[in-house]
This record gives sequence, C-alpha cells and structure tokens, in this order.
Amino acid sequence: MARSEGADKVSEERATRGGMGQRYLASGESVSMRLWDGEEPGEPKPEAERPYETVGYVVGGRAELHLEGEVITLSAGDSWTVPKGASHTYEILETFTAVEPTSPRRRPRGVTNRRRTRPE
Repeated sequence: MARSEGADKVSEERATRGGMGQRYLASGESVSMRLWDGEEPGEPKPEAERPYETVGYVVGGRAELHLEGEVITLSAGDSWTVPKGASHTYEILETFTAVEPTSPRRRPRGVTNRRRTRPE
C-alpha cells in the first residue's frame, strides 16, 4: 500500500463554522466532511438543491429529512444519502448531531483552515 507524504488535520479549535452552524472538518481533493453538533429543534432548514452529493451519519438525536417529497426519519445510528441536485430540507426533532461527508468537496469560499502535518 502506498504511503502518503503527509496527512491533513483540522483540530477542533481550527474547525471553521458555517453560516447554518455546521463545522467544516477535514477536506481532501474530492471529498469534505462537516459536523452538525447539538442542532436544536426549531423551524425546518431552508429547502435547497446542492451541486454535490451528501451522505450522513446520525451520532445522536432525531430529525426528518424531507427529500423530493418523501419524509425520512433519522435517528442515532442511521445513515442517509442526498443525491446531487435533489430538493431537500431537514427538520430537527430532538437535539441533533450528525457527520456529513460531501462529494465533490464542499468548502466555503476563502476557508483555509487545513494544516499539513506529518505522521510521527
């Protein structure tokens, strides 16, 4: 197996927070990861269609994913996929924590919080 010249690391204190509360974690050439941590119940997120695919894993809490007219209840241990271009929104039912990788990578413009580190 080929070994990488280094590893990218984003420490908790350097993780940039997005406009909807998400924290942007590690990001590679074709995939990135964000964390929704302790999202509180309230009004549904704005409906959106994104130019990237999203998969997710629920760490804790419950939410409803409204995807192209279908309602999918998400609970701890569940995972999901939102296809590229699909109309969707989320409604948080119980304080919600989830991890969402996206592909191609999704980073807000101007974010440069990646730090190159070498494994020891």
